[in-house]
Amino acid sequence: MTATVLDGKSTASDLRETIAEEVHQWLEQGHARPTLAAVLVGDDPASQVYVRNKERACEKAGMHSRLIRKPADTTTAQLLELLQELNGDPAVHGILVQLPLPASINTQQVLDAVSPLKDVDAFAPENVGLLVQGRPRYLPCTPHGVIQLLVKYGLEFAGKHVVIVGRSDIVGKPLANMMVQRDLGFGPQFANATVTLCHSQSENLAAITRTADVLVAAVGRPCLITADMVKLGSIVIDVGINRVNDKLVGDVDYTPVSELAAAITPVPGGIGPLTIAMLLRNTLTACQLQAQGQQAKQQG
Repeated sequence: MTATVLDGKSTASDLRETIAEEVHQWLEQGHARPTLAAVLVGDDPASQVYVRNKERACEKAGMHSRLIRKPADTTTAQLLELLQELNGDPAVHGILVQLPLPASINTQQVLDAVSPLKDVDAFAPENVGLLVQGRPRYLPCTPHGVIQLLVKYGLEFAGKHVVIVGRSDIVGKPLANMMVQRDLGFGPQFANATVTLCHSQSENLAAITRTADVLVAAVGRPCLITADMVKLGSIVIDVGINRVNDKLVGDVDYTPVSELAAAITPVPGGIGPLTIAMLLRNTLTACQLQAQGQQAKQQG
């Protein structure tokens, strides 16, 4: 069996074109240009690349981007003060705090300080709670990208067993919450999964992953998922990005696993490009929601 390669790059390109057209229509109606403020603390090379890619994506979609650089010795209090300013700035619709932050900064306190309406990463407790209840304000970017890719290729997972390896607040937990919902707007066939969430304390991991109709690897350990851990004919989604000997590899041992799977995402070119596309989607939605709120205030 040779797996179908799920092309995240082309899927993201299509989505970004759609979003750019929606931004154009929004501006034609006389509304404010959606604006994303990205906060980058320190000089982590990977973070700088990610932020630069997000800036370029905003520009291509017709959005404004504002990059705020802070030195590595910035304190938690200073960062909280900056976020308070951005929360109160009506020209800023989305706020992104690039992770990881320096160890000296209280990351959770900083993320909690972002206004839920401007929290386009969907990390705020309020937004997490709305997602769990099945009425999300914003869908978390990377998990949303996973769903969009499955939708694009018609890979329905209702009633199927989805195994997610990795319980991070960025991918594992929110993706599990999304896939068990009755319908998140893509149709019930792209919801209603039976989800098992595995992690570093899970016993007999290979025995669990071999039962997966859809296997998602999101741990950050290169080639963790080997061929003996994969069910024949399953769908394998690799969210991991690891640098090994100057080469990007995923959490899945790609070549042998691709000979067993029915469909698989590559690294790079799989989920990564979709994450940025979904960030654009959330920024536009944030702009629209804030415009509606302002209009309601004026009418009230």
